[in-house]
Amino acid sequence: MTPTQRQFDAIIDGDSAALAGVRGHHTVAMMAGVLDVPVTAIRHWVRGGLLQPTHHHAGIDWFDFSGLVVGRRLASLLRTGFGLRELDRRLTALHPQGAAGAARDLERIVVDGRRLSLRSGSTLLSAGGQRQLGFYTPDLTAVEGPPVAVIPWSAPVEVAASDVFFDGEAAPAESELLAMAADLEAAGDLEPATEALRALLQAGGPSAGVSFMLAELLYRFGDLTASRERYYGAIEIDPDHLEARTGLGCVLAELGDHELAEAALDGVLRQQPDYADAHWHLAGILDSVGRRLDATRHLRTFVALAPDSPWARTAIERLADRG
Repeated sequence: MTPTQRQFDAIIDGDSAALAGVRGHHTVAMMAGVLDVPVTAIRHWVRGGLLQPTHHHAGIDWFDFSGLVVGRRLASLLRTGFGLRELDRRLTALHPQGAAGAARDLERIVVDGRRLSLRSGSTLLSAGGQRQLGFYTPDLTAVEGPPVAVIPWSAPVEVAASDVFFDGEAAPAESELLAMAADLEAAGDLEPATEALRALLQAGGPSAGVSFMLAELLYRFGDLTASRERYYGAIEIDPDHLEARTGLGCVLAELGDHELAEAALDGVLRQQPDYADAHWHLAGILDSVGRRLDATRHLRTFVALAPDSPWARTAIERLADRG
């Protein structure tokens, strides 16, 4: 049953006005779903300063509509075939103020095949400020917004698994290993991506953030037991890492330990009641054990918090089916 707009509005309006302050904001997972890019890409752009969260608390980033607009432009660039690290390098070289400047001027960036240029009035400038001399076709359109560049599709750049190993070379910096892992995951090379993160843990010691990312990768790889242990490890280092606690709840549920899964997500919501992702996952767990009324309450709260989420329509359909 497809819900009507009236049902949609009633579900949202029926919840507390106290939720208005976070209504419509997107978490990292929601941004990835809306933009159809890997979660690691969103986190990579945040680390590099290309994407700025509206606010951050307990390890959770929230993005408003302006962040979504920037994310759409970055996702459009990523879909032309650039890897994350390659896109970083090109944006840094292209703009006189580096990647931070490029993030502010994404609407001026023009794409032709695998070339990036910066529009300045009627002129197109390449990296280093060199003027482009007639290489572009007249019907170029912008990455996003007013017409400025056509973006032809090209195959994604492959990242070789052997890039993870460094025979006889100095180990790369933490940021480079994180970027490498993100590139590998985006290319679907999950096993070498996990090796890059393990190398980072070996070189830099325990880290809640890296353990959390490794747990997510292992979950995608299908190794639920190893993922569970990495989530526990992240929480031991940082008890307030709410994304790790949420991920742990999901893994515990898939492993059949529904009581511990519920407890993990209940703990997240006691600390952060407006964390929409936790409401969504907890509703699924409660439904799976037959606690329909409790699940309904969390679904309603989820829709009120995240009406633009990629999962909101599914939530509303579930609520409409319950009458």
